[in-house]
Amino acid sequence: MTSDSQNLSTSDYPVSLNIDYDDTGRNRLTVFFRMITVLPILLVISGFQTLTWPVLLMILFRQKYPQWWFDFNLEMTKFSTRVSAYWMLLSDSYPSTDEEQSTHLTLDYPDVGQLNRWMPLFKWILAIPHYIVLAVLLMIASILVIVGWLVILFTGKLPRGIHNYLVGVSRWSLRVQAYAFLLTTDKYPPFSLD
Repeated sequence: MTSDSQNLSTSDYPVSLNIDYDDTGRNRLTVFFRMITVLPILLVISGFQTLTWPVLLMILFRQKYPQWWFDFNLEMTKFSTRVSAYWMLLSDSYPSTDEEQSTHLTLDYPDVGQLNRWMPLFKWILAIPHYIVLAVLLMIASILVIVGWLVILFTGKLPRGIHNYLVGVSRWSLRVQAYAFLLTTDKYPPFSLD
């Protein structure tokens, strides 16, 4: 971690995520059956989880990150984020494979000349402190999803505080994913929900 990455603010990081807050009445029926309705789309995503290796090899040996591969990774990341937002009750819209819906994600295309070709070999190790913090944050998020599920069933709305926390954890996780697995930046992710 360099001094530049320590001074990096969250607004300067080349990854951003926002998910619209739905303050209208939620569909209690789809919320009640959410775990069943999310299963088919989770199966689709699970088939694409091993696609990090080709990027790692391209950066390492050719020092290239082809635009078409980046575009594919970006669309898969957007899709998986929509699925995550649906599963975490942040959205009632069934995840679209190609529409933005209520999730707004940006991921900057990397300047491969600025990427260190050897970093992909150990970025995942450097991200270990993030994994530890995210494990705790995700445990809390799991509890809040259950609480949110119950609250929506009784009131028809997800409390804004729960929404903001779940979006913050998703944002943090996305930054770590972009750094360690999508390999789109060498900037160390900030420890922040913002």
